[in-house]
Amino acid sequence: MQRGSDRMSVHRDDEMKHELQGLLRSGHPTRSEEWNDPEPAAEDDPDVTYGPVTPGRGPTYLEALRLDLARNLTRGSFPAGPRELTRTLRRGNAPDALVEGLDRLPHKARYDNVQELAVALTEHSRSGPPGPQSA
Repeated sequence: MQRGSDRMSVHRDDEMKHELQGLLRSGHPTRSEEWNDPEPAAEDDPDVTYGPVTPGRGPTYLEALRLDLARNLTRGSFPAGPRELTRTLRRGNAPDALVEGLDRLPHKARYDNVQELAVALTEHSRSGPPGPQSA
């Protein structure tokens, strides 16, 4: 007979392993009682992994824009120009602010992924729309 510091019997250990098997395989709780599961984080919850969120430590404009674009565009949307991406965003009912930003980009430009598109939109918004040229 084994005597040690185990508080559970061998049978209880096996039972607990069986209970945890679904959680370990799926990566999320598998209980039928949802009230017993921890509440997931919401999309708009601040990121507190590295400490409190202060005004200078929030997501940058580029990060926020890239996240919005990634929510509305898939990998199959690229490579594409602003016109094709605008159509894709409109079909997916994307926010108007994203669509309007694409309308101001050069029509002959091509983007291979969300990062390139976000950088182009960020740089374009910093430089502003082209003004009238003097001749």
